[in-house]
Amino acid sequence: MIRAVLIFNHKGKPRLTKFYEHFAEDVQQKIIKETFQLVSTRDDHVCNVLHAGVLVDDSDFKLIYRHYATLYFVMCADTAESELGILDLIQIFVEALDQCFDTVCELDLIFNSDKVHNILNEIIMGGLVLETSLQEILLRIEEQTKLEKQMTNKIQSHLPEVHCLSVKPFIVYK
Repeated sequence: MIRAVLIFNHKGKPRLTKFYEHFAEDVQQKIIKETFQLVSTRDDHVCNVLHAGVLVDDSDFKLIYRHYATLYFVMCADTAESELGILDLIQIFVEALDQCFDTVCELDLIFNSDKVHNILNEIIMGGLVLETSLQEILLRIEEQTKLEKQMTNKIQSHLPEVHCLSVKPFIVYK
């Protein structure tokens, strides 16, 4: 089971946080800060799996992460999950983001957080992996986008037409 999905930029700003287990707000902030410190200080040539941090204290969980350009993608999973499987899941998530945003960047995550969460929800729900096929994930996101456009068009067609009145400039005399 996956306990949390976190994305940070290279300065430690969280760009996506999704906890599949309840934590108090102050504990979540501590987890985010400590996880970034652990992951960002590691050399790029070492293993991408950690058995440390508040999130995994006294439990059978591990942090699995990938570093892409200026972003760190981190998943906390229990020891029953395959480390290589989780690394592959991170890769699929990044590829899905890449396809949806035409080479995803940090700004895409900031300004389209709802779509990013929808993509993640197609892959993981409630801490369980739902889908690992990139084609299937992209197909569902495309269907969702079409439905959103249809609903937007339907709503706009039912709105009354608004006509603008031309107003002549107001001149003030002293």
